Amino acid sequence: MSGIFVSSIFDVGQTFIYAGLIAAVGLIGVFGHNKSFNGKFLLTGFLGIAFLFGIVRFNSADLDQDRLDVFTDLEAGQKGIEFVVNGYVDDEVVVKGDRVEMVLRAKELIVGNRKIKVNDKILITANSFPRFDYGDTVSAKGVLQKPQNFGPSAGSGQAEFDYITYLKKEGIRTTMFYPELNLTYDTMKYHKLEYFEFEGVKVALYRKIFALKNRFESAINKSISEPNAAFVNGILLGSRQNISDDLKEAFNETGTTHILAISGYNIMIISWAVLTGLVIFFRRRVAFWISVAVVCLFVVLTGASASVVRAAVMGLLLLFAQGYGRLYDPKNSIILAGAAMAYFNPFVLNFDIGFQLSFAAVLGLMYLYPYLDSKLGKVPKFGTLKEITLMTLSAQIAVAPLLIYYFKNFSLVSLPTNVLILPFIPAAMFVGFISGLAGMVFTPLGQIAGWFAWAITTYQIEVVELFAKLF
Repeated sequence: MSGIFVSSIFDVGQTFIYAGLIAAVGLIGVFGHNKSFNGKFLLTGFLGIAFLFGIVRFNSADLDQDRLDVFTDLEAGQKGIEFVVNGYVDDEVVVKGDRVEMVLRAKELIVGNRKIKVNDKILITANSFPRFDYGDTVSAKGVLQKPQNFGPSAGSGQAEFDYITYLKKEGIRTTMFYPELNLTYDTMKYHKLEYFEFEGVKVALYRKIFALKNRFESAINKSISEPNAAFVNGILLGSRQNISDDLKEAFNETGTTHILAISGYNIMIISWAVLTGLVIFFRRRVAFWISVAVVCLFVVLTGASASVVRAAVMGLLLLFAQGYGRLYDPKNSIILAGAAMAYFNPFVLNFDIGFQLSFAAVLGLMYLYPYLDSKLGKVPKFGTLKEITLMTLSAQIAVAPLLIYYFKNFSLVSLPTNVLILPFIPAAMFVGFISGLAGMVFTPLGQIAGWFAWAITTYQIEVVELFAKLF
């Protein structure tokens, strides 16, 4: 992973790779057959090769090209050349005010009278109407462009945002701005696109997953009054669409915006909180498997995006350690899982905030939580309150440097605000989750659980707004 990380920051050329490879192989050759030398030199050689492999893996992924690349930024008479692209919506459509962003999985490119088969992603910025949903087959006519990095605002002192690599993380290398869009076929049953093996099954499955997510979000809206419902949807689903601008600003001023972003941190909290609560009523092994089922259901209801699935893997590995006690040490498994994720998508290591939060939260729970628990051994447990509070604070302390770095905001009121509201986040997530599930079955039942969610989140919102006034 270190090789991937270094290569994502610095431009490592072939000269360094070849020189490093010669040095590493030389170490192995010289010390591999001589037992009189220290084995650390041999280990250094193998670690060096692994480091160089990480660099090569990132560079190869960074240089990958889509078939659409040759058709981007083409002009005729100082005007961009328009192409027609047919494909399907390959992710949940994101609403941003009066516009939307959606990912189109391009399957056909029309050039004159020719149809060129492609399989690339295009990020489309379009008007909010007409509305498109995941899986809809769409025809887009517009200019294909390569994404551009964002320049820092004047006097901000911030570096340029590497938007190009950020999109590469999602497999996107092409953009379209306000193309002419037409819904060709709105169901998979009548599609005419050619799909790879199991691709049609994937699209059909994710259509059902997103439909279930929308039902879950709607059930929360019916079970909990605003602005609490929007807050619960934020901490559970990462949805901010219905949160008022004033409340968003209050979260930003108090340094608590991170709780509204679905990440590994959220999954760590809900998985451990569920297990901690269930062990009161069930044997640890039974509570563990119920917790695994809850986490899997949570992943489905949040849309099962790649970032959430990666976070869930981290959470489940840590949950396995908690469920099986000392019989299992998660450290090696978590490092191996992180390395595997970085191999399949090298961009997540430096450009996926959720991945980094997941890793940091896991480290906090593995190392910081036992330390705090031992230092505060004389503090009464008050049931599971002490454990959940220490768990939340351990994860929060571990992710704090990342939050300050990415959100560029360190408020003097951030620490007291987080201390006052974070211990109640697991309860708010759990009760909100139950409210949504119950509301999907029977709305009045969801409203009963929703009252408890409303009470907890009202306290949290009031605390945030109070400290925001002191900012």
